Amino acid sequence: MIDTTTVHLPGDGVTLTADRWDPVDTRSHGTVLLLHGGGQTRHSWQRTGARLAEHGWSALAVDARGHGDSEWASDGNYAISAHARDLAAVVATLDGPPVLVGASMGGMASLVALGSNPTLGRALVLVDITPRAEPEGLAKISAFMRDGLAGFATLDDAAAAVAAYNPHRRRPPRAEGLRKNLRQRDGRWYWHWDPRMLSHRENAPEQAGVREEQARAAARAITAPTLLIRGAQSDVVSDDGARDLLALIPGSRQVDVGGAGHMVSGDDNDVLSEGLLEFLADDVLACRPT
Repeated sequence: MIDTTTVHLPGDGVTLTADRWDPVDTRSHGTVLLLHGGGQTRHSWQRTGARLAEHGWSALAVDARGHGDSEWASDGNYAISAHARDLAAVVATLDGPPVLVGASMGGMASLVALGSNPTLGRALVLVDITPRAEPEGLAKISAFMRDGLAGFATLDDAAAAVAAYNPHRRRPPRAEGLRKNLRQRDGRWYWHWDPRMLSHRENAPEQAGVREEQARAAARAITAPTLLIRGAQSDVVSDDGARDLLALIPGSRQVDVGGAGHMVSGDDNDVLSEGLLEFLADDVLACRPT
């Protein structure tokens, strides 16, 4: 039985909440940091965190600033650069460089942080995010998040909104699982993330070109083993976007998860975990200095 421990970690001016899993009967191979996407929480990594511990890794799934149980930024700064600074602050508390695994927003923060400091992580895993992201897919995510700002009368209404956004995913039999991502105020249920994230100037659609160039520059600086885990039905990462990333980071490779869209960790967490574990065994542990 792998136990989950909730811990609090320093970010850049905010306190972050994380869940931690450690191997029971073996010395840890190292730490894997699991970073969720915008509007999600650390709970999207629960099964992956436990699987990693079963295979000898320590895992930390972190709520990003303004998300879940982490503090909201007092200045409303939710730029990728702010998330990258939080990541660097968390890594500074660890015994050594971790493997960085980031989905969407968390992946972009990992990419930028590692590009700025190539010694920050021993490997990088990007889950359905590349510097070249499809505008239509990003607009769909933004619309889903904005549509939820008014809240929901019931958990079932929130589940229906998720199903409408992601119709190919099997709908859970009960909506109670959404309680981890929602908070009730004045009789309505609201997603538990800071709405100011959507209005931050650096996250605006017209800044997409600037964000892409920053991400491309970061990718060119990365020398650590890198894996892209892409949802085969993703509307955010196209075939061209994936090829572009592989060209920017020599030696990087790609795994597609069949039947999954942008939210790969929710669409097929088991396949994602298998691809991650294979990468850790073949590209990270196999390359560890003796």
